[in-house]
Amino acid sequence: MVARIGIINVSDRASQGIYEDLPGKAIVAALSEYLKSPWEPEYAVIPDEQTLIEQTLIRMADVRHCCLIITSGGTGPAVRDVTPEATEAVCHKMMPGFGEKMRQESLKYVPTAILSRQTAGIRNQTLIVNLPGKPKAIRQCLDAVFPAIPYCIDLLGGPFLETQDEVIKAFRPPAG
Repeated sequence: MVARIGIINVSDRASQGIYEDLPGKAIVAALSEYLKSPWEPEYAVIPDEQTLIEQTLIRMADVRHCCLIITSGGTGPAVRDVTPEATEAVCHKMMPGFGEKMRQESLKYVPTAILSRQTAGIRNQTLIVNLPGKPKAIRQCLDAVFPAIPYCIDLLGGPFLETQDEVIKAFRPPAG
């Protein structure tokens, strides 16, 4: 079974072609290194518009059946940063530990990590994770939380994601 993973770069400028979509490419690169299991991306670059973010998350979760959706951008304190609000609006359960872990990791590098509002939540059988918009921070945050993602997807009834253990090792509790 091929896992479908949604990748959404939330950026006014990237969606207009002013900036290259480096965040989305960083997510694809990380997942390509992490995953041994076959997977395919469901990809979008959209502006910082809450309604559009919500619609894209719903389409990827409910119509395209992504087991995981990873967003980049829109997690800061600026007026147009609304990705966490869109995520909370479409999720049935919030997973605050993801944001806590990502901020904890980011604080090792920059004191402004406390301004970040990354979060995660579950919509039906889909885990949605919000990452920052900078490629370096994307990798730092994804490295910190990815070990828990395959097991979370297992618990949601999704596909079994096998990782390249020499790159990143998924944690699954021992049976019994």
